[in-house]
Amino acid sequence: MDSNSLIRNEFARNIGLLTEEEQRRLLASRIAVAGAGGVGGLHILTLARLGIGSFTISDQDSFDVVNISRQFGAFHSTLNRNKAEVLAGMVKDINPQADVRVIEGGVTEANVQEFLDGANAFVDGIDFFEIDIRRLIFNTCREKGIFALTAAPLGFGATLQVFDPCGMSFDEYFGIDDQTPPLEKLAAFAAGLTPNPYHLSYIDPSRVNFKRRTGPAVSPACTMAASLIATELVKILTGKGELRVIPSYFQFDMLLNKVKMGRIALGGKSPTQRKKRRLILENLLMKSEE
Repeated sequence: MDSNSLIRNEFARNIGLLTEEEQRRLLASRIAVAGAGGVGGLHILTLARLGIGSFTISDQDSFDVVNISRQFGAFHSTLNRNKAEVLAGMVKDINPQADVRVIEGGVTEANVQEFLDGANAFVDGIDFFEIDIRRLIFNTCREKGIFALTAAPLGFGATLQVFDPCGMSFDEYFGIDDQTPPLEKLAAFAAGLTPNPYHLSYIDPSRVNFKRRTGPAVSPACTMAASLIATELVKILTGKGELRVIPSYFQFDMLLNKVKMGRIALGGKSPTQRKKRRLILENLLMKSEE
């Protein structure tokens, strides 16, 4: 990769907010992204324009017309095409020198090591309901000493959690393990992901269906999630700025003008988090299953 040429041309406007040496570090970095849809796709494109030089991308799904409202690789011209393949092509269109690997069929227990091979960090773009594969990837990142980041779009806002491989684990923060029942895992994940569910004050609950795995989502929230992830990766890869990792979290709701930087010191063991988990399980997930 000719980093000097890229810095002089494609990424010249980054310089001034990034130094040339910091830009070289980004160009030399590989980010693994699971999921190339609403948030995952925009994570990938934002990072490509920031100057990340290498990607490993995986998504088993293809674009459908319902994705067009919020998924940044979804066009009428890309319908029925695999999301990871489409995003890989878009990255190469931004930076022809980028090294992009596509892991076909989604991330599984059989290929998770290959997916994370050579990655400097992992970015979560997986569907909310795929808790077991998400847990597998986060726990494997910890074993391999890789930072793992997730940012969920919530209403007209987003939340951010950054997992340091030497800090609190995914299982500890969400309070789950191998024996946790599937629906309870989802409830625990939702409680940890949204410590302050501001969006519930204006969302139409009739449009949420856990059984069909559907709910409302808008593109501004995806954009915010991608911005949060990209900025944290700059901190991780260059040492620029202050990094706040789990059990700290960040939430911002643009519609309500609310910002919260908090900390859940006990993670999933916190009495407050256990109460939220129970309420989510009883009032949302169980009713949806019924």
